[in-house]
Amino acid sequence: MRFDLLTIFPEFFTGPFEHGILRRAQQQGQIEIAVHDLRSFTFDKHHIVDDRPFGGGDGMVLKPEPLFRAVESLLAGSAPTDTAVEAKRTAIVLMSPQGRVFNQHEAQRLADECDRLILLCGRYEGVDERVVEHLVTDEISIGDYVLTGGEIPAMVVVDAVTRLLPHVLGSETSAVHDSFVAGLLDYPHYTRPAEFRGWQVPDVLIGGHHGEVAKWRRRAALLKTWQRRPELLDQAELTDQERRWLAEQASDTAQ
Repeated sequence: MRFDLLTIFPEFFTGPFEHGILRRAQQQGQIEIAVHDLRSFTFDKHHIVDDRPFGGGDGMVLKPEPLFRAVESLLAGSAPTDTAVEAKRTAIVLMSPQGRVFNQHEAQRLADECDRLILLCGRYEGVDERVVEHLVTDEISIGDYVLTGGEIPAMVVVDAVTRLLPHVLGSETSAVHDSFVAGLLDYPHYTRPAEFRGWQVPDVLIGGHHGEVAKWRRRAALLKTWQRRPELLDQAELTDQERRWLAEQASDTAQ
């Protein structure tokens, strides 16, 4: 997977991609990350990338010309697609508060369908709408709030998508058991010591019975989701027995 990040602040990305799983994935050739300065795709001597909005209003808007030139330049350098190999697409993603909310499902979709992501980091009041209409393929938001720019959201997308790629994580089952993958929050995790300040690890986890451990973890995930994010249960795949068990927990709590 290749990630191209277009930004007016390339130095913003110094550091975040140089540690942990992202660093290892780059060293092993599983991902490639390239950061591009949007100002280098301007032709005026002042390298202007923004201008006032037509119709008046506050703030500035990123101009279409540098963004189109940048993306077209990156795509021009792409290698031809091998027709013998299943073609994956290049997604041109605008990080924007107006975009589709990013979640685990979206991260998995991008990991499955794409072999290249070009991430446009918006700034100021946004970008010229012609970029949205005629250039980008995806518009993504990481939440219902406004940040000063698209750089942090772009980092989130790179991180979330990378860990879903084959062989990136040390354990092939790690991503499978993440929160939200099955529509639930993750179950609680414990490690040594078995007792800390009088607080005990649940006996089932140290009993060595894998079937009981799996059952406990499933119910713990259900309970945590019901307590913290009950709306997720509406879309989760639950058995009738699990729904009855949750109803019993709710009844016991209400008493």
